Amino acid sequence: MSSSVAGLQARPPSFTQTEFRHALGMFATGVTIVTARAANGKLVGLTANSFNSVSLQPPLVLWSLSHAAASMAAFSSGSHYAINILAADQQELARRFATKGVDRWAGVDFTEGHGGAPLLAGAAATFECFNRSRYDEGDHVIFVGEVERCAHRAGASPLLYHGGKFYAEHPL
Repeated sequence: MSSSVAGLQARPPSFTQTEFRHALGMFATGVTIVTARAANGKLVGLTANSFNSVSLQPPLVLWSLSHAAASMAAFSSGSHYAINILAADQQELARRFATKGVDRWAGVDFTEGHGGAPLLAGAAATFECFNRSRYDEGDHVIFVGEVERCAHRAGASPLLYHGGKFYAEHPL
């Protein structure tokens, strides 16, 4: 299927990459850590806010990962991963899993999910996913996961991200 509509194509952007990043930052999101166990047994994980529901039947979610990510091979070739939605008190964990060159797993409390992916203790919710499909788009790969198991912690407040900052309070 063609990526254009009736032969039409998008016009070149009228903004810089920095302007685009700032505009995207105005969309408040939850914060996740996507985890997996690589074929060699090594644990992989990264902070991501590119998470979204896709379908209730079948239960599908998506997230995206930069082509340049060191963990791309593990996520592309693995059969399962977990999406851990962080709770308001897990800001330090979000920062750690977003930092390069550190042992992200040192002292992290987790259990192993049924597909082998780590489920982080204290997460507001977890989704254990079968790696259903992947789509190359721009400088990222969009991963669609078929949710095999999910759980949530009733009453947990989520960690939020907006404008480059974390927020732990969300008055209604």
